[in-house]
Amino acid sequence: MADLRDQLKHLFPDHTESNEPAQPDLDQQDFSVKDQTAPLICRFEKRKGKGTTIIEGFEGDSEALKALARMIKQQFSVGGGIKEHSIILQGNYREQIMDFLKQKGYKTKRVGG
Repeated sequence: MADLRDQLKHLFPDHTESNEPAQPDLDQQDFSVKDQTAPLICRFEKRKGKGTTIIEGFEGDSEALKALARMIKQQFSVGGGIKEHSIILQGNYREQIMDFLKQKGYKTKRVGG
């Protein structure tokens, strides 16, 4: 059986391999849980009649915030995004997200009812 590289050379004969290092993994960011001094604020809010969970107070840079948002969205299979340095998720997952963040080492604070 042919090696994958041999197969690729057969498909793309003009291609040359580069020796550049691969892109760094976004999960390996410089920001760590120990750098977070204030607790993350988790609140539930209704927007346009739909429930949303909002996480505020993250002290890292935007890349670390994106990585945290992606990790939460994958863990709970929910949609959402980042707006004004806050993570906004579809649905009421406040308790589950707070437990998840505590397992990761973050301090959390529940705001609202």
